[in-house]
Amino acid sequence: MAGYRRQLYRDDAVVLRVQKLGESDRIITLLTRRHGRLRAVARGIRRTTSKFGARLEPFGHVDLQLAGDPKGNHGSSLHTVSQVEAIDLHGKRFLGDYPRYTAASAIAETAERLTPVEREPSLRLFQLTVGALKALSRGEHATTLVLDAYLLRGMSLAGWAPALIACAVCGTPGRHRAFSVPAGGAVCPDCRPPGAAHPAPATIDLMSALTTGDWVVADATESGVRRECSGLVAAHLQWHLERALRSLPLVDRGPSAAGAASPPEGAGAVVLRPHGDVEAGADGASRE
Repeated sequence: MAGYRRQLYRDDAVVLRVQKLGESDRIITLLTRRHGRLRAVARGIRRTTSKFGARLEPFGHVDLQLAGDPKGNHGSSLHTVSQVEAIDLHGKRFLGDYPRYTAASAIAETAERLTPVEREPSLRLFQLTVGALKALSRGEHATTLVLDAYLLRGMSLAGWAPALIACAVCGTPGRHRAFSVPAGGAVCPDCRPPGAAHPAPATIDLMSALTTGDWVVADATESGVRRECSGLVAAHLQWHLERALRSLPLVDRGPSAAGAASPPEGAGAVVLRPHGDVEAGADGASRE
């Protein structure tokens, strides 16, 4: 539109991803409080003289001023960052901690996948993402528990929460032993499809505790139960996303996941079968 001048507006956001653009710029993918997910260009951010280069790193919570149309009715879909103030730069606390860095990467990638439409406000997902990164930064709980709690609650916001206290198919209440990702969660003996997993009862209890925020129960669980829970959660999420998350197989699922560790070799990974089929990996639940 001739004569259109880009308006300025402010919002706070979580930095999900950064990409190089040209010789000195970057494209920043942001999850904002009031305007949903959007992308913005940070001019000259890769130059040593940049005023806000360190503030726009992944996982940071920032307050920024953007130039562009927040509703996307005019001009380019890319906004321009004109000012940035740090609120809490969580990323600098993860640099030397492999488990927490990879868990934060999985959280950021999931947040981006759960917001397929740009500029569609998602306040609850924004608050959930900020809270998860803050919990990782403080180290009050094991990284895998924080990640799985985020994934379960994120799926709840998207309408994909696994059924845990009733059969996913017929709705029969009770504590069912079988768990089927394609069916939507726990299933009763009458509705159990071939290939359903049979997780330990403590694994279902852990998934319920993470969904409701019962950290007393979650923190008391054993490492084997946590790994089985992680396998089911990852498989359920990727089934509904219809594609794999690149960061999930890199997350440390071992007993040392609460501290620094070297990169694991497939621990807690999710196996992707041909044609997009997903099932729990070696650390997930056993199958018939």
